[in-house]
Amino acid sequence: MSAPDRAALDWRASWRIARRDLHSGFRGLRLLFLCLFLGVATLAAIGSLTAAITQELAARGQTLLGGDLEIAMTQREADGQEKQGFARLGTLSETIRLRAMARGEKADGPAILTELKGVDNAYPLYGALTLRNGVYRAPLAPDAILIGPALAERLGLKRGDRLVYGIATFTIANIIADEPDRLGEGFTLGPVAIVSMDGLRRTALIQPGSLYTSKYRVRLPAGTDAKALRDRLEKENSVAGWEFKDRDRAAPGANRFIERMGQFLSLIGLAALVIAGIGVSNGVASYLAIKRPGIATFKVLGATSADIARIYMLQVGAIALVGIVTGLVVGALLPPLVVAVAGDVLPVSPDFRLHPLPLLTSALYGLLIAFLFTLPPLARARTQPAALLFRGAVDARSGLDRRAILTMIGAGAALIALALGTAREPLFSAAVLGATAAVLLLLLAIGWGVARIARHMPRPRRPLLRLALANLHRPGAQTAALIVALGLALTLFVTLAGIQTSLDSEIRNVVPKTAPAQFVLDIPARQEARFRAIVQGQAPGAELNMVPALRGTIVAYGGQRVADLEQLPEGAWFLRGERGVTYAASLPEGSDLVAGQWWAKDYAGPPLVSLDAEAARILNIGVGDSLTVSVLGREITARIASLRKVNWDTMGFNYVLVFSPATLINAPHSMAATITMDPRRDGAVTRALLAAFPGISVIAVGEVIEQVGTIMTQMSGAIVAAASVAILAGIAVLVGAIAASRQARSYDSVILKTLGATRAQILGTQALEYGLLATMLALVALALGMGAAWFVIVQLFEFGWAPDWTIVLATLGGGALLTLGIGLAGSIPLISVRPASALRQL
Repeated sequence: MSAPDRAALDWRASWRIARRDLHSGFRGLRLLFLCLFLGVATLAAIGSLTAAITQELAARGQTLLGGDLEIAMTQREADGQEKQGFARLGTLSETIRLRAMARGEKADGPAILTELKGVDNAYPLYGALTLRNGVYRAPLAPDAILIGPALAERLGLKRGDRLVYGIATFTIANIIADEPDRLGEGFTLGPVAIVSMDGLRRTALIQPGSLYTSKYRVRLPAGTDAKALRDRLEKENSVAGWEFKDRDRAAPGANRFIERMGQFLSLIGLAALVIAGIGVSNGVASYLAIKRPGIATFKVLGATSADIARIYMLQVGAIALVGIVTGLVVGALLPPLVVAVAGDVLPVSPDFRLHPLPLLTSALYGLLIAFLFTLPPLARARTQPAALLFRGAVDARSGLDRRAILTMIGAGAALIALALGTAREPLFSAAVLGATAAVLLLLLAIGWGVARIARHMPRPRRPLLRLALANLHRPGAQTAALIVALGLALTLFVTLAGIQTSLDSEIRNVVPKTAPAQFVLDIPARQEARFRAIVQGQAPGAELNMVPALRGTIVAYGGQRVADLEQLPEGAWFLRGERGVTYAASLPEGSDLVAGQWWAKDYAGPPLVSLDAEAARILNIGVGDSLTVSVLGREITARIASLRKVNWDTMGFNYVLVFSPATLINAPHSMAATITMDPRRDGAVTRALLAAFPGISVIAVGEVIEQVGTIMTQMSGAIVAAASVAILAGIAVLVGAIAASRQARSYDSVILKTLGATRAQILGTQALEYGLLATMLALVALALGMGAAWFVIVQLFEFGWAPDWTIVLATLGGGALLTLGIGLAGSIPLISVRPASALRQL
C-alpha cells in the first residue's frame, strides 16, 4: 500500500474529528438523509404491505376457499356418481350460489338483488360462520335464513322478520357477522343470504336454464398435496367443463390483483430507489463542495487520502444510518395506515406485524445505495491534491481512480443482484432497472450534448442571454446534473398526469352515455311474450332487448387444448373459467362485423360461432378455424364463421361467443333482458315482474355503476398516491442538483455583483438558464413520461389508454414553472451574500 493510501489516524481519532465536524442539525447532509429516508421508507412499506397481504391469503387459504380443493360447475349439480367420487377424496361439503331477489312479505315493498347461498350440514369445512347473536349450528331449518348486515340495513330487517325468495318465505334466524369463504366466492352484486339446501329448493329458483353455480369443497386427508391432486383431476376431467381451485390459490382474482399491484409497487420502489441514489450523490457532492477548503487544509497538515476517506465516510455513514433506520421505522408502520385508508380496495385486511425480510432487504438497499452513490464524490475528494481542491470552484475535475471505479462496479453488481434476487418477477425487475438506466444515460447524453452545443454556439448580443448560455459550459458547470434532475422531475410530472387522466377516463367510461336502467336474468325462455307485455304495460315506450343466456368454457381452439397450455396467452381473460354465451339469428346490437359472413336466419347446419375480433387476435385464430366450448358438460366444436368488433362500453349484452341458433336452441337455458326506460318506472316494473316471475333477478344498473365506480376511484387514489412518492424523490434530486452547484454559483454571483450587476440581473440570468434547459427537455419528458404512464395503465392494469392531453400538457408546463421556481428559490440566498464576506470564504 502506498503512503497516501495508509491512514495516519486510527478509526477512533477519525470518528472524533468526524463527529466534531458534523453539525447536529444535519446541515449540508439533509438531502442525503431525505433521499435515503424516502427510498428506504418506500421499499419497506411496499415490501411489508405485500408480505402482509400475501401471508394473510396463504394462511387463510383453506378458510377462504372453504376446503382444500373446490370443484365448481355452472347451471347443473353433480350427479350421484360424481358426488361419490368427490367424497372418496375426503370430507365433502356442497353449496349452491345464485343471484336472487329478496323482498319483504308485502307485495308492494322494495326488492333488492342478493347472493343467495344454499349450504349443507358440513358447511363450513374450515373457519367459522360467525353471527351477531349466538353461534351457528348446522343443520339450518328449511324455513330459516341468515342474512348479511347490508341486506338487513337496506330492507330494515331484524331477527325474527320474514323474507321472501321465489315462492318461499323464510324467518330471519340471525345476522351474519363473518362469512368465512366470502373472498373465495369472488365478485358479488349484492349482499349475501344463507339458507339450507332444502330451503334453497323450497324457493323453486333452480329451474332448467337457471344461472347458478354448484361448488363441492373437500377437506383432504393430512399430507395430501392439494395442487398435485388438482392438476390430476383437471387432466382427467378436461372435457367436463368443471373449474378447480386449491387452497394455495383460494382467491385467484385477489391473487391477480396482488400480482398487478405488486408489479406497480415494485416499479415505484425501484424508480424511487434509483432516483434517491441520484439525490444522495448530489447531496454528498454539495456537502463536500462546502467542505472543500477544510479537506484541503487537512491534506496540507499531513492527512492522507485514507484519512480523508475515513473521516467523511464516517460522517456520511452516520447520517445514512439515521436515514435508513428512520425509513425502516416509518415503512414498518405505514401498512396498517394503508390498510385502513384503502378500505375495500385490498382483498384482505391483515393485522399489524413486523416482517423482517422486507425490512432487511430495504436496509440492504439503503446501505448499497448510500455506498454506491457517495463513492464518486468521496473518491474525488480523497484523490485530488490540496492545490486543486482550493481552486475547485473554477477548476473542477471529475476523474475517478481505478480503485474507486472497480469498487463502484462491485457495489452496482451487488445492488442489481439484490434487486433481481428478491424480486417476485426477476425479468420484470430487470426490465425496469434497464429502462431506468437507459433514461438516465439518455439524460446524461443530452446534458453532454447541450454543454457541447452551447460551447460552440455564437455568443448572443444580449448580456443576460450570453451569461445564461455561458453557464451551460463554463468550468464547474453542473449542466449534466441539472438536466438529469430537471428531466426526471418533468418526466415524473408527466407520468403522474398521464396515469391520473387515464384512470379518470376509465372511471367515466364505467357510465356510458346510453345505459339501460335494468338487467333482468333467469327469464323463462318460453315466456318471452308475457315478459314483454308486462314491461310495456308498466313502462310504455320502454326499449327492450332480450337474448338467450347460457354459460360455457372455451376448452380448445385452433387444434390445441386449453388444459395443455403451460401459460394462458397475454390478455386471454376469457379463457379463465366460464363465460356467458348466446345464440342469435342476426348480428347482435353493439357489434360490427369485421371478417367473414353472418349465417342465414334459417341456417340449420353444423355449429358455427362468431368470435370477438380482439379475442381472435389474442388467440391467433381466424375465420375457418375451430373452437370448442363446453356447455352444460357437453363439448361443442364449432367453425368460426365471422369476427366481430364488440363495443364493450354500451353496457348492453356483449358476448365474446355468439353461436348459430340451431347449435344451442334445444339446450336448457333462460333469457336475459335489458330495459331502457324512465328511471321513475323502475319500481313499478320490478314489482310487476317479480309478481309474475318470482325466480328472476333484477339488476339495477345504477347501483352496479356506483359500486364499480367507487372501487375504481379508490384504486385511482392508491395508484396516484404511490406514484407521488417518486415525484417527491424527483424534487429532492432537483434540490440536490441545485445545491451541488451552490459554491460555483456563489462565486459567479459575487464576481458579477462586484462588476456592478444587480440582483435582478443575476436572478434573470439563472432564470434564463433554467428556462432554456426546461424548454429543451419538454419534448423528451413528454415522450418518456407518457411512455411510462402507458406501461402502467395498459400493461400492468389492462385499462384503456385515454389520457387528457390538455391536462398533461398543462401539467408539463406547471411542472416546468415549479422546477424553475425551485431553482430560483435556491438562488435567492446566494444573491443576498455580500461580496466582501463571500470572497473571504472562497
